[in-house]
Amino acid sequence: MGLSGSRLLRTEVRLPETLAREILLHCQSVRPEEGCGLVASDSSGEPVAVLPVTNALHSPVRYQMEPREQFDAMKHLRREGWSLWAIFHSHPHSEPAPSPTDIRLAFYPDCYYLIAGLGTDPPVIRCFTIVDGVVSEASLKRVS
Repeated sequence: MGLSGSRLLRTEVRLPETLAREILLHCQSVRPEEGCGLVASDSSGEPVAVLPVTNALHSPVRYQMEPREQFDAMKHLRREGWSLWAIFHSHPHSEPAPSPTDIRLAFYPDCYYLIAGLGTDPPVIRCFTIVDGVVSEASLKRVS
């Protein structure tokens, strides 16, 4: 069981537009590096907060969350009574689809993986589940 708790992931998910904009703004602000962070959900399972985390690798092709910031973000989630809903990162110049490295390092089967593709205008966010190396795309609907 991941930090989000044992739950069934949906094939269609809703992400508030305000949170989508926060993800994109963070990822664009660190470009050409990959941006990364967490998305929290409330007790009903709805996403409620974006927690950006520094990419410790400072790389345009890989990310690793800065350990202390990731730890603090997870503590913040617990303090608020939230769950881990998604892990996000950006692909500054490539397609927003999981790379072989993204798949190999997907350790949270109970959460979504959001990838922001910054190489298109407008940028796009896609949503995936990754369980035991199997990738499935969930339809992401940005809502007001």
